[in-house]
Amino acid sequence: MSTSAGSTRVIGFWTVTALVVGNMIGSGVFLLPSSLAPLGGGLAMLGWGLSAGGSILLALVFARLARRRPAAGGPYAYTREAFGDLAGFLVAWSYWISIWTTLAAIAVACVGYLDPFAPDLVRSPGSAAWLAVGLVWAVVLVNLRGVGAAGLVQVVTTALKLLPLVFIGLAGAASFDPTRFGLAAPAGDTVTGGAFLAVTLTLWAFLGLESGTVPAEAVVDPDRTIPRATIAGTLAAAGVYVVSTVGVMSLVPPEALAQSPAPFADAARALAGDGAARLVSLGAAISCLGALNGWTLLGAEMPRAIAADGLFPAAFARLSGRGVPGAGLVIAGVLATGLILMKASLTVVDLFTFTALLATLGALVPFVFCTLATIVLERPSERSPGRTLLSMAAFLFALVAIAGAGAETVYWGFLTLLAGLPVYVWVTRSRRGGGAA
Repeated sequence: MSTSAGSTRVIGFWTVTALVVGNMIGSGVFLLPSSLAPLGGGLAMLGWGLSAGGSILLALVFARLARRRPAAGGPYAYTREAFGDLAGFLVAWSYWISIWTTLAAIAVACVGYLDPFAPDLVRSPGSAAWLAVGLVWAVVLVNLRGVGAAGLVQVVTTALKLLPLVFIGLAGAASFDPTRFGLAAPAGDTVTGGAFLAVTLTLWAFLGLESGTVPAEAVVDPDRTIPRATIAGTLAAAGVYVVSTVGVMSLVPPEALAQSPAPFADAARALAGDGAARLVSLGAAISCLGALNGWTLLGAEMPRAIAADGLFPAAFARLSGRGVPGAGLVIAGVLATGLILMKASLTVVDLFTFTALLATLGALVPFVFCTLATIVLERPSERSPGRTLLSMAAFLFALVAIAGAGAETVYWGFLTLLAGLPVYVWVTRSRRGGGAA
C-alpha cells in the first residue's frame, strides 16, 4: 500500500524512545538481584554496564536492518534473505525456543513474588514448580479464549511494571552500602568468568531490544531518529535496572539475597515492614503476569507467521473457532511445563537462573546471524569500515554472552537447536512433495 511521505512520517524521537523502553522493561529484573547476588555487587554492576553497551550495539544492528527493510519481518526474515531457508529456520526455531523458555522463567519469577503470601509453598521446590506450571496454563487458557481476553489482561497489568523498581531503587539509594559492591571473584570462579555470567544474566532483561525499532517508513528522519532513540531507550532501561539492583543489594544482606525468591519484597520489608513487602510483591506478581501474557501471545503468533511462510508445520498456522492459533499456544505451554518440571528439584532462584539463561541463549542465536546479515545485505554504496566494525563488535559481544551462559546451558541450548532439524526436513519435504506440513 503506498502512502505519501507526509502521512507516514509521524513518529518522532520521544515516541520511538518510549517504544524501546517499553519493549525492554518487563518482569526480567524482578528476580535478577537474587541470581546476581552470588557474584557480588561489583560484578553485577559490571555485568549491567557491559550488557547495556552490548545491547546498544545489537539494537543498532537491528535499527540498520529495519531502515533498509522496514517490512522484512524481524530476525528470521533478515537471516533468511541473507543466508537462505535453513539459516532462517534455525533462527526462527531458536527464537521460538527463547519464547517458550521465557514463559517458564517469568512464571517462576511470578511464583517467587507469592512468597510473602504463601512462603511454605514458594520455598518448597516441588510445589513452587507446580505453581509455575499452573500459572503457565492459566494464561494459556486465557489466550485460548481469544485476543480480546488476552488484551484486557495486558492493559490491566502493564501500568504496574515500573512501580516496584522505581520505589525500591530510589528508597534503597539512601541506604547505599559501598562494601557490598567490591569487584571480587565469586566462589569457584574467576573475575572474568563471573563477569561473563553477569553479562548473560543481565542481558535477559534487555531482550525485546530487537522489537524496539519501529518501521522506518513511519519515523521522522529515520537515519538519525532510530539510532538516537535506540541508544537513549537502552540507556534509560539500563538506568532503571542499575538503580533498582543497587537499591535491593543495599537493603538486603548478600547471603539472604542469594536465597530470596522475592528480592524486591525483602527490600521493601527492610524499608517499611511486612505491609510494604506484600504491596511490592503484589505489584511485581501482577507485572510478571502481564509479561507472561504478552510472551504467551508472542509464543503463538511468531510460529504462526513462520508456518505461513512454509518453514514451520502447518498446524501452527491454523486458527481455532475463536480466531487464535490454538496449537501454538498449547505446544508452547507443554514445552514450558516440561522445562519447569525437568528442573523441579531446584529452588525458585536456581530454577529462574537456569530458565533465564536458556532463554537468553535462544535469543542470542538470532542476534549472531543478524549481526552478519547486516554485512551481507548491505548495498555496495553503503559499505564502510565503521559499519562493518559495528557489526563485528556486536557479533563478538553475542559470542561473549553465549560463553557466559555456562556449559550446562549451552549444552541444553545446542540440543534443543539441533532437535529442530528433523522438523525442517519434514516441512521441506512436504513442501517439495506438495503435501501439507
